[in-house]
Amino acid sequence: MRPSHTFRVVPSLPEKLERLRELAYNLWWCWNHEAIDLFRRLDRDLWETSGHNPVLMLGTIRQERLQQAAEDDGFMAHFERVLREFDRYMKSKATWYQKTYGEGDGSRPAARPSPPGKTKREPRPPFQPGQCIAYFSAEFGVTECLSIYAGGLGVLAGDHLKAASDLGLPLVGVGLLYQQGYFRQYLNPDGWQQELYPDNDFYNLPITLQRQLSGAPLIIEVEYPGRIVRAQIWKAQVGRVPLYLLDTNIEGNRPEDRDITDQLYGGDDDMRIRQEIMLGIGGIRALEALGLQPIVCHMNEGHSAFLALERIRLLMAKHKLTFAEAREAAASGHVFTTHTPVPAGIDWFHPDLVDHYFSYYYPRLGLSRHEFLGLGRMNPDDPNGYFCMAILAMRLANKINGVSQLHARVSREMWHEIWLQLPTDEIPIIGITNGIHPRSWISHDMADLLVRYLGPRWIERPADQSVWQQAALIPDEELWRTHERRRERLVAFARKRLQAQLEKRGSSPSEIRQAAEVLDPEALTIGFARRFTLYKRGTLLFRDLDRLARIVGNKDRPVQFIFAGKAHPRDNPGKELIRQIIHHARRPEFRNRVVFVEDYDMVTTRYLVQGVDVWLNTPRRPEEACGTSGMKAALNGVLNLSVLDGWWDEGYSPETGWAIGQGEEYPEDQFDYQDAIESNAIYDLLEKEIVPLFYERGRDGLPRGWIAKMKAAMAQHASRFNANRMVCEYTEGCYLPCAERVQYMEENDLQRAKALAAWKSSIAQRWKQIRIEQVSAAGAESEELKVGDQLEVQAQVFLGELKPTDVAVELYYGPLNGEGLITKGEALPMLTAQSKGEGRYVFVGAISCRTSGRHGYALRIIPAHEDLANPFEMGLVLWGS
Repeated sequence: MRPSHTFRVVPSLPEKLERLRELAYNLWWCWNHEAIDLFRRLDRDLWETSGHNPVLMLGTIRQERLQQAAEDDGFMAHFERVLREFDRYMKSKATWYQKTYGEGDGSRPAARPSPPGKTKREPRPPFQPGQCIAYFSAEFGVTECLSIYAGGLGVLAGDHLKAASDLGLPLVGVGLLYQQGYFRQYLNPDGWQQELYPDNDFYNLPITLQRQLSGAPLIIEVEYPGRIVRAQIWKAQVGRVPLYLLDTNIEGNRPEDRDITDQLYGGDDDMRIRQEIMLGIGGIRALEALGLQPIVCHMNEGHSAFLALERIRLLMAKHKLTFAEAREAAASGHVFTTHTPVPAGIDWFHPDLVDHYFSYYYPRLGLSRHEFLGLGRMNPDDPNGYFCMAILAMRLANKINGVSQLHARVSREMWHEIWLQLPTDEIPIIGITNGIHPRSWISHDMADLLVRYLGPRWIERPADQSVWQQAALIPDEELWRTHERRRERLVAFARKRLQAQLEKRGSSPSEIRQAAEVLDPEALTIGFARRFTLYKRGTLLFRDLDRLARIVGNKDRPVQFIFAGKAHPRDNPGKELIRQIIHHARRPEFRNRVVFVEDYDMVTTRYLVQGVDVWLNTPRRPEEACGTSGMKAALNGVLNLSVLDGWWDEGYSPETGWAIGQGEEYPEDQFDYQDAIESNAIYDLLEKEIVPLFYERGRDGLPRGWIAKMKAAMAQHASRFNANRMVCEYTEGCYLPCAERVQYMEENDLQRAKALAAWKSSIAQRWKQIRIEQVSAAGAESEELKVGDQLEVQAQVFLGELKPTDVAVELYYGPLNGEGLITKGEALPMLTAQSKGEGRYVFVGAISCRTSGRHGYALRIIPAHEDLANPFEMGLVLWGS
């Protein structure tokens, strides 16, 4: 029965403990071991049963226990210590951003170079009061009790917010608050994955409902076909960074609209587009309702790409602009990060579905149906092409990046059709390699060890490599004993989880008792945990069962494996991989040596990346965009055994782990052959290198060679692959240039945006007039040149109504490969030498011959304007034949 009235009950805290509430509602606690220990100290069992949720814990703990804590001198000393650290963190004006770009420490902001061709201006903070960077993501994995994440994308988003908080960046997060979040996993007796969808109780989570001055919830409205959908706004405070989450499960919405924020990645395409409308359009309206001014919007994957259209619409309405004019101003502040190396992993919507939800929106943008759909089509002129969210984001972004250097290369190849006239290495997709938030993933005892030998600088300056080089000073004995304790905790955790799994399945008492004896706390332990899908090849290890049995069954040098991970609910091939592992684990030769831990989440991740000895990763190169779990492991001194894909392609060195293969890429018809080669490589590495090194002990029982690799992994990877370095790169390479460009475009009533839009329109109308009429070089093509010589090239071009200043005429040159194609090409600008009248001009340039071999060049013309974000954004290139 529905209640006639509702009310909320909040924890009643003793006056001395009142600030516990403040701590509980700021997720800063989730990366501060002392704060976590404080809550655990109140009631260790309740901390676990509450799902590490201090808000729920404070609401259910016995009042007498709270009173006891308030009168406990030891607890109060601990409490005051945590509060001092919390206040210092929240009030500090000496963050990286403020010291470098702001005025919080009393100094003038650092001068930023004016954009090329622009008038030099006085330095000023990049973001004015009220302005911010808005980071949009469909999922956020900040902590396990806030279950609105599915996997790596969400955990990366959570680490991004934490690092932005540490750095003092004026950033806010925007997402959806899912009533059920992502599914909870359990396996049936046959090992087939089943899904549960427990509800999130928002009023017992560390989030607060945003309200108007009257006390009523702050509501935003978004148009859907034939109705208005309303959403309320919740806030999760992540250190200094607020994360705003939209919730449509409110009275007044239709049942189907209340379900928009029901499940993460649940439902069909119709549900997905409704969620993405709410995330993108609703998210922008939520920021407006909150009084925030996002000068830069970062789209973490294409799910939020509709925000770009909404920002354009708002500018059009406010300043009476055309779509083209508003696009120049809005797109200047858009950053798009793609995480997917295969087109199948991206949202593609049927044109009829887009029509259903956006036909009312087309005229608001001043666009025809064809023009609107063209923004999201691979070929804008294809009347049957599907509408792609990633393409929409790329077409309306100033900066585009992949999440590792290899992934950026793969993305340039994958989206080459959008920039069809360009060599792939010139496609404007850069690489910013992901990183992890160190304090969120390092174990408590390892953190203490680092403070003892590295000092607090690893916390304050985690991206400083000189700090992590001090890992070599950690005594071998202390590092190894610390790691052994973590392996013991992992084994105890796995046993407890396995027993609980068997009890839920109704297994026999003898099976449950046997689960208490699985795994050996002293054996070489290898972890494999990630989403189960075919390209990650979760069963590659089991290709030769006899050989694997000999490896794990060696009595003197045993090896054991712990698996974890979920398959998407509709990914039956992925579920089959899990089922196969379960069946392998039940074989007598693997029992007690191969374990699958159900319901992979952030808690399981921490136990695994902190407690295993080796982290195994077997994707089919180059389909792993980045893969941050191996980074978390390396931070804890765990060694990686991985295919050279994602981050490991740039992180691998023989001192820090092992590579499976040498970076080969196989065509689809050779996948079986590839699996045979790479599974044998794993067995070879285990038998010949990994197992011997682990068990090679000195008289003191220490594996000195292994410990040396642990230290090298921490020294080489911790500073490079962490989120503070990543967010600094986004700030300096994307956020600040975008903010600078937005400010520039908006000056003088957006005159520059208007002028640039008009110029682009003129260029597009006249582009087909231009042609390259003649190209000649000084000397016959067969003539040999020497290193140090110059090849002078002259070209006559017809520009029609365009002026030489409207274009850049370039020589694209470089060495030739075996197919006669230019590789590692460079673009050399040519200079206007002569006007021959009637739109004809002569351009000249000289190629310097720096290396020997066979070289070639081609002439091309591209648009040129000082205000272009990049020379290829119009997609216009004319090549000489």
